[in-house]
Amino acid sequence: MYHTIKFASECLVDLEMSSRQPLERVLIRPGTGLRAQLRPYVLETNDGPIEVADLFFEDNTAIRSVPFACFSFVD
Repeated sequence: MYHTIKFASECLVDLEMSSRQPLERVLIRPGTGLRAQLRPYVLETNDGPIEVADLFFEDNTAIRSVPFACFSFVD
């Protein structure tokens, strides 16, 4: 299921176009809205656990390990 999300802060992410292409570094600006499927999980860090998600977009690209603090659900 695709959800509309809106980024709350500026995020520099590595966009996966395909497994055969190198990652592309992309800057997502605050207020940017996108439709994505989410695969949530928890990462253990030195500061404790944080909730993150892999985001899969309608154009078959993806970004990984995006903290939930960086975006919110619009719908």
